[in-house]
Amino acid sequence: MNSPSDPAPSVPARPAPAARGSVRPSPPRIFVVGDVVTDILAMHTDPIREGADTPAQIRMAPGGSAANTAAWLAAYRHRIPVQVTLICAVGTDSAGRERIAELTAGGVDCAVRRYPTATGSVVVLSCGLERTMLNDRGANRLLTPADIDAAFAARQPPAHLHLSGYTLLDPASRPAGLRALAAARECGATTSVDAASSGFLAHSGSRTVHRWVAGVDLLLANHDEARALLPSEPDGPTSESPDSTSTAGTPARPAARDASQRDDDPHSETDQIARRLAEWLGTGAVVVKRGAYGAVWADSEGGVWRVPAETVQAVDPTGAGDAFAAGLLLHWVSQGGRDGKVDPAAALRAGARLGALAVCHPGGRPPTPAPPIELA
Repeated sequence: MNSPSDPAPSVPARPAPAARGSVRPSPPRIFVVGDVVTDILAMHTDPIREGADTPAQIRMAPGGSAANTAAWLAAYRHRIPVQVTLICAVGTDSAGRERIAELTAGGVDCAVRRYPTATGSVVVLSCGLERTMLNDRGANRLLTPADIDAAFAARQPPAHLHLSGYTLLDPASRPAGLRALAAARECGATTSVDAASSGFLAHSGSRTVHRWVAGVDLLLANHDEARALLPSEPDGPTSESPDSTSTAGTPARPAARDASQRDDDPHSETDQIARRLAEWLGTGAVVVKRGAYGAVWADSEGGVWRVPAETVQAVDPTGAGDAFAAGLLLHWVSQGGRDGKVDPAAALRAGARLGALAVCHPGGRPPTPAPPIELA
């Protein structure tokens, strides 16, 4: 068990090279950086009665945006071969031990630093397509650049690094997030950032966030987060913003048409937001998750692709955006990333399929066993 004075997180030793010609090349590795938490999930159907009781189904479950994405990546590593490493921090409490044990059992390699404090926890109030979260990041705030460097030093370089915006948007853990992006670029890996929270983005300011994420290959955001990232974008919800749950698989609503081909004449507000954001940030692509309306991909050259959501009966939207990210990244890595032959529409469909699966059961983690789904 580590303490704050330890020089680095506990990580496995790098395996010795195999004899020449004796094994196949290792699958590409994806690093995920960010939070591990315990979700206290309260699912209710009636509006919350302030100052009184509201009936609800309450359960505890593993959570955390980064941990959820890592778990979904690992759940489908046998269909699209990848190795998954989660760089994270937990407390020395029983919750921290349990969360890491669950991830490890699911096939996630955890580069974890343990601190003598509480593991993060989140109270999730879930009502249909809507959710509200009360967030205590706990040990997640203590992740450091040294933890990032130790994880990189102990493993083969990743093909891709995915960073949860919660790490970047919290001043305490921000240096670790920035170091993760820099370390990935230094080894030639592609990068993605999930915007995480429209509230935290608005507090930080779009131009400040722009400096942090400039140059990433993929920026993922829901509709409200994408609006918050645009400078001079008017506040408030729009008629096309179905929710702020970052899902891409929910009950049927008016769906965007399937655009498996490039479309340079955007007709929806979300298309325009995605295009403007891609141009302004200069990223490889911006992906906007629109819940029941599907998802949009816009690149910095002005192209826009969109796909509809899968039609399912939603139970709980918690973690659906994290599952969406995993599906999209599995396609991205399997097709060679920025230098490969990534089909934006196919990548969006892969994300939508896992997002749809995620909303069909409570909590943010994949079901066991993971149902077969076409992702490539």
